[in-house]
Amino acid sequence: MNVKLGIIGAGVLFFLGQDVYGQRVKNDTLPDSEKVMKDVVILGYSRKTTKAKDVTASTTVTAEKFENRPTTSFLNSLQGESPGVAINASSGSPGSGKIDIIIRGINSLSSGSEPLYVIDGSIVNSVQFRNLNDADIESAAILRDAGATAVYGNRGNNGVIVITTKRGRFNSPLRVSYSGLTGINLLPENKYNMMDSKQYLGLEKKYDMGFGSTLTQEQIDNYPTNTNWRDVFYRPGFTQRHDLSLSAGGEKVNVYTSLGYLDVKGIIPISDFQRFTVRNNLSGKSATDRFTYEVNSSLSYSKRNQLDEETNTAVRNNTIQNPLHGSYQGLPYLAPNKYPSGQALYDNIGTNFNGGNSIYVLEDILKGTLPNRFNETGILLNASGTYKLTEDLSVRNRSAVDYKYSERNFARAPWSYLAINVAKSSRTTTNPNPFGGFEFFSKNTEFNFNTITSVLYHKVINDVHTLDVSGNFDYIKIHYNNTSQQRTGLNPKTWVFGAGTGYIDPVYFSGATSAASPTVFYVPTASASAVKAGTLALFGTLDYDYDGLFGLSGVIRRDGSYRFSDGNKWGTFWSVAGRINLEKTSLVQNLNLDMFKLRASYGKTGNQNVIQGTTGTNPLLVAPNLVRETYIFANGYDNISAQTGFGGLRNSLLQWEELYQANIGLDVRLLNNRLDARFDVYRKKTEKMYSDIYTSAATSTFGISGNNGSIENRGIEGNIRYEILRNQNAKLSVYANASYNENKILSLTKDDTAGNLRNVVGGMAYEWYFAPYAGVNPENGNALFISKNGTKVEELKDEDIVATGKNYLPKWIGGFGINAEVKGFFLDAHFSFQQGAYKYDNSMDWVYDHTSLGDSNLSADLLNMWTPENKTGDIPSFNSTNVAYQGNSDRFLKDASFIRFKNLNFGYNIPKNLLNDTAIRGMKIFVAGENLYTWTKWKGFDPEPNFSYSLSVYPNMRTFSIGANIDF
Repeated sequence: MNVKLGIIGAGVLFFLGQDVYGQRVKNDTLPDSEKVMKDVVILGYSRKTTKAKDVTASTTVTAEKFENRPTTSFLNSLQGESPGVAINASSGSPGSGKIDIIIRGINSLSSGSEPLYVIDGSIVNSVQFRNLNDADIESAAILRDAGATAVYGNRGNNGVIVITTKRGRFNSPLRVSYSGLTGINLLPENKYNMMDSKQYLGLEKKYDMGFGSTLTQEQIDNYPTNTNWRDVFYRPGFTQRHDLSLSAGGEKVNVYTSLGYLDVKGIIPISDFQRFTVRNNLSGKSATDRFTYEVNSSLSYSKRNQLDEETNTAVRNNTIQNPLHGSYQGLPYLAPNKYPSGQALYDNIGTNFNGGNSIYVLEDILKGTLPNRFNETGILLNASGTYKLTEDLSVRNRSAVDYKYSERNFARAPWSYLAINVAKSSRTTTNPNPFGGFEFFSKNTEFNFNTITSVLYHKVINDVHTLDVSGNFDYIKIHYNNTSQQRTGLNPKTWVFGAGTGYIDPVYFSGATSAASPTVFYVPTASASAVKAGTLALFGTLDYDYDGLFGLSGVIRRDGSYRFSDGNKWGTFWSVAGRINLEKTSLVQNLNLDMFKLRASYGKTGNQNVIQGTTGTNPLLVAPNLVRETYIFANGYDNISAQTGFGGLRNSLLQWEELYQANIGLDVRLLNNRLDARFDVYRKKTEKMYSDIYTSAATSTFGISGNNGSIENRGIEGNIRYEILRNQNAKLSVYANASYNENKILSLTKDDTAGNLRNVVGGMAYEWYFAPYAGVNPENGNALFISKNGTKVEELKDEDIVATGKNYLPKWIGGFGINAEVKGFFLDAHFSFQQGAYKYDNSMDWVYDHTSLGDSNLSADLLNMWTPENKTGDIPSFNSTNVAYQGNSDRFLKDASFIRFKNLNFGYNIPKNLLNDTAIRGMKIFVAGENLYTWTKWKGFDPEPNFSYSLSVYPNMRTFSIGANIDF
C-alpha cells in the first residue's frame, strides 16, 4: 500500500532521534533492485563488483537462506552453502557460541580457525553473531582466497564473512512485514543399543555382581521397573519466533526498522535462550547527490540458562556433575524421582556412588540446583558518509562502536546434594555444621571502536578503461574490563539466586597453637582484569577493468599490532589477482557461453592472534603478555602478600604468522544463464607458525613458544547450480557444492612423540596415532591388536602405536539441495555433508566397559561377549586380561562422516486476488524442519560437533515448526 513517509516519521524519531521528512513515492523499483543485487559480489571495505568482473574465490548467500529458520545463530544456516567452509555447531545448547568455522583448513596449530566478521563494513566482535537477528541479513559473503581477504591484512588469515543487513530502498512505498513461527525441539537418536532391566539384571546375575546377583531368574523376568533415563534427562523443547519490519524510501532518504524476538527452550530442562533485537538502518543523500550517508544502529539483549559444562571443561567428563551423561549412564532397574531433595539424597547414599547412585546426583542437578545464567547486552552503531570532491574523487569515513556488557551468575544452591556433600566433608571440630554452596558473579564490558577513512578515485576512460584506486586508514581500539567475585557459604533460608542475599559472614577460628594459622570460613574472593588492545593499518587498493574482457586487482597493506615488541609490530600484506573473460574473445564466442572466466590470485595475509581463546572471547584480547615476562602474586591470610612466583618467559622475537595463498579459478555460465558453475584450486602455506621451541632446563623451564613451524593446505572446490525450469507458473533449480582439503605439517622444532593425538612433520595436523584393533582371540577371549610388523598380538609396545592417516577434521565438505515452486506452492530442501573426520567415541568406550557392571548402564552388544560357550563373540571376554591396551588401539576411533537433511521448508503463497479487499499485500504459510535426519556411521547422538574426544555433547536439536509471513 502506498502512503506518505511522514507516517513513519515518529517511528524513525524513536529509534534514531531524528525525523524523516515526508515525500511522495514514485513507482516501486524493488524488482529491478533485486535483479541487480543477485549479480552483486560483496567484497571488503564496502567494495562491490559484479559476478562477471569478480576476481576472487567467494560465495554470497542471500536473504532467503536465513528466513524462517528456528536457529539462534545465522551461522547454522550457512552450513553446506559454500565450498571450502566447514561449519560445525559443537553444542546444540540454545544460544551457544560454540560454533566452529574452518575455511580451507586450519592454518596454525595454536591459534583458532575463526574467521573475521564484518557487519555493514565494520569489523565487529567475534561473538556478535549470537546477538544478530538473521531476519535482518540481506546477504553474507564468505571470502576465501587472498584476492578477497588480503584487504583485511592482519585479521583476514582465516577468511572473512561479510554481512550486509537489510535497508530501505529509494522511491519505495511503506512496507510492513511480519514473520512468525512456533516449533518443537526433539532429541535425535543414538545407536548405542543400551540394555533394558531384564538384560542388565541377567548380566549381573551371570557374573555374580550387583543387584541382579541377589535375584532369581523369575524375579528378573518379572522385574517391574524398566527406566529409560533418556526420557528423564531430555524432554521436548519449544521455539517461538516473531519478527516485524518496516521499510520505506523517498527520493533522497530511505529507512529499514525491525523488531525481533526469539525464545528457544532446550531439550535439557534447565537450558534455554531468549533474544530481543531492535535495528534501524537509515540511508540518504544530499539534493545534489554529492554526499551520501548511512546510519545503522542495532540493540540486542539475550539471556540464557546453560549447563556448567558449556564453559567449564573440568566437568565435561564428570559423571556426577554433567547431566549430559545421564541418558545412558542410569541403570534401567532404578526408578527415577526417588529422592525429593538433595538432603534426602545425601541422607540415603552419603558419598557412596556404587550401585548406580550417581544417577540421582545428576537428577538433582535437573531440578535447577546448579543455576547458570548468562545475560548479554549489545549495541552496534555504524555510521558512514561519502562526499564527492569531484566527479572522480571522493572521501569517505566509516566509524563503528561495538559495545558488549555481559553477566554470568553461577551457583551451587545450598540445598543441592553437591553443596551438602562438600559442606559435610569440610566439617571441623570448631565448625561442625558448616554452610554449603557458593555463588559466583562475573561482569564483562567490552568497547570496540573501529574507524576507516578512505580516499577513493574512480575513472572511466573512453568507455573502455575503468580504474578504481583507494587509499585507506584503518584504526581499531578495544577496551575490556572484567570483575568477578565468589561467595562461599549460603544460608538456605534466605539465599535467592542472583539477589545478593543469604551470604554468611566470614568466620575466623584460632589455631590449635599460638603459632598455628587460623582457620577461616566463608571469606569472599574477588578479581579484576583490564586489557587495552589496538591495531593500526594503512593500505591501498587498485582495480582495473578493460571493457569487461580482463581485469586486475591489487592490495598492499601495512599493519601494526599492540601484541608484538617494537621491532616486530609492523607487517606488510598484499595480494594480486586477475581475470580474463574468454566468452568475449573469439576463442570461445562460437560456443554460446554466457560466461567463461579464468581467474587467479596470490597473496600474503597475517595472523596476530597466535593463541586460541575460549569460546566467545575476542581473539585480540587473548594472551596480551606474550612478549613480556610475567610473575604470579599470591595472597595469604587476611590478604597479606604471601609469595611471588615466576609466570613465564617472554619472547621478544615473537612475530606475525604469515600465510601465502595461491588460487586458480574457473567460472562458467551457459544455457542462457541457467547453468552456473565455479571451480577453484588452491594452495595455502603458513610460515613462521607459532609452536613450541625447546630450551635448556637450566632456564627453569623446558620450552617457550615462537615462530618456528610451517603448515600447508591444498584443496579443490566446486559449486554448481542449474535452473531446470523457469517460467511464470513453475520454477525448479538444483544445486551442489563440494570441496576437498589436504593438510600437511612441513616443519616443527620437534615432533610429538607421546599421546594418541600428535603433530609430526610430514603428517597432518592432530593426526591419530593408534595400533589397529584386530578383534577377539577365539582361544581365550582376549583383545587382539596389530603390531608394527603386522602380526596379531595381545600386548602393545610403544613402537606399535603408528600414524593412522586420520584426524578429527573433515576432508570433504559440501551441500546440495533443491528449490521448487509450482502455482504458489514452494519447496526448499537443503542437505549438508562432511566426510573423512575420525573421532574417539568416549561414550561408546564407557558403555562397552564391562568393569562398570553394577554401577552404570551398558550396551546390549556386550551380550555377545566371548565365553567358552560363545567363542565367536565379537566383544572381549568379561575376564580378559588385556583390555587396558585398547586405549592405545583404534577400537573406538570412529568415522564421524555424515550427510544431514539440514533444512526443509514447504509452504504456499496465498493468491493475491484473495487478498484484494484486505490490508495484506502478500501472505505465505509454511512448515519447516531443521536437522531432520542424519545418515552416519557414528553411534552417538550427533556426529557434527568438532571435537577429538567425545567427552560430552549437547546434541543439535531436531526441530519441526510452522509459521507465516505477512506483508502489508
